[in-house]
Amino acid sequence: MEKTYDCIIVGAGPSGLTAALNLRRNGKTCIVLEKETIGGQIAVSPRVENIPGTKEISGETFANNLFDQISDLGADFGLENVESITKENDMFIVKTDYETYKAYSVILATGCKHREINVKGEKELTGKGISYCAVCDGAFYKNEDVVLIGDANTALQYALLLSNYCTHVYLNTLFDKFFADKILIERIFKTPNIIVAHNLNLIEIKGQEKLEGLVFEDTKTKETKEFKVRGAFVAIGQLPDNDKFKDIVKLNKGYVVTNENMETSCPGMYAIGDCRDKKVRQLTTAFSDASIASFNVNFYIEDIKGAQHE
Repeated sequence: MEKTYDCIIVGAGPSGLTAALNLRRNGKTCIVLEKETIGGQIAVSPRVENIPGTKEISGETFANNLFDQISDLGADFGLENVESITKENDMFIVKTDYETYKAYSVILATGCKHREINVKGEKELTGKGISYCAVCDGAFYKNEDVVLIGDANTALQYALLLSNYCTHVYLNTLFDKFFADKILIERIFKTPNIIVAHNLNLIEIKGQEKLEGLVFEDTKTKETKEFKVRGAFVAIGQLPDNDKFKDIVKLNKGYVVTNENMETSCPGMYAIGDCRDKKVRQLTTAFSDASIASFNVNFYIEDIKGAQHE
């Protein structure tokens, strides 16, 4: 038997959990559906220091605290993979690999994944020296040498950021040039502690409990070079996971298009956090998106229910 909710939230990252928190505080029923782990990418971060009012907390502790908070408020949770979302009249039908749900509204909070290099040890050392966010983790390597892998705008922006507090930033690219804005490239070559090396392919990540070094192969000479560092940043792109929703909401390069109210092209459906089309993807912007969306969802549900009773 289908269970009906005021709102179904797809994704249990910071934005999805924050949306559930606000909806429950407004007395709305909701369920959070997550296919993998609670907390999203932030859950694997050893230290989080950009939450206002909180000096330091581990990503795992933060995620668990937020999950406990919404659970205590009565939000439901399902470890299920959402396979499709359709809309019939004013109701959404959400089908997962286990169940079918109905709701007056849906919030997409599917996030996006950092593209991985897929070298042995990468997954095991993520959060233990391997990072995908210099904004989040760069300050932990103050006065140290770090390696940054990437060749586009994000990689160059990360390199410039890291150069402010790291001794040396080794910026290694797979190809023989950058694929970034000219102004960023010019700034890179004007920054003395950024050392650029092209045509380097990562072939080995060393370390057991923590990162100890990276080995690259020159794609032209086939010579190998090892960088003995405790910190390495991978910035080779991100991968949204919204293809299954392309028939119900508008996408731009895989990201969900919204307005400033987090409304998608489908009335009653909202998108928040890293999955939506925007420039800044940070923990604090995830909170902001979730707050905006949840309050608008609250008004939308009340309008729908009010119209049904007229």
